[in-house]
Amino acid sequence: MALSKLLAASLILSFLLLQLTVHAADGDDQSERVEGAVPGPQIDCKEKCDYRCSKSSHPNLCKRSCNTCCHRCNCVPPGTAGNFETCPCYWQQTTHGGKRKCP
Repeated sequence: MALSKLLAASLILSFLLLQLTVHAADGDDQSERVEGAVPGPQIDCKEKCDYRCSKSSHPNLCKRSCNTCCHRCNCVPPGTAGNFETCPCYWQQTTHGGKRKCP
């Protein structure tokens, strides 16, 4: 009796782990891109954001928010400031308080 309960519990646990693995694998193909994101292969966000934030007075904060926006939109406006018209998705990202998220 104890052996059958152990077997049943093992089967249930294995099934749940399999479901989690399958669900996680399905999510790997989907990035966190939002509407208006630039289609195509993912750009090198680190390089683009390092340059974008090179003249920022708060470079670590700038890079963190820039990378978040870059991964969502797959673009970073050229230069160290402005030029948001080249990447509308980047410009439209806002915080919960309604302020612009992306530097």
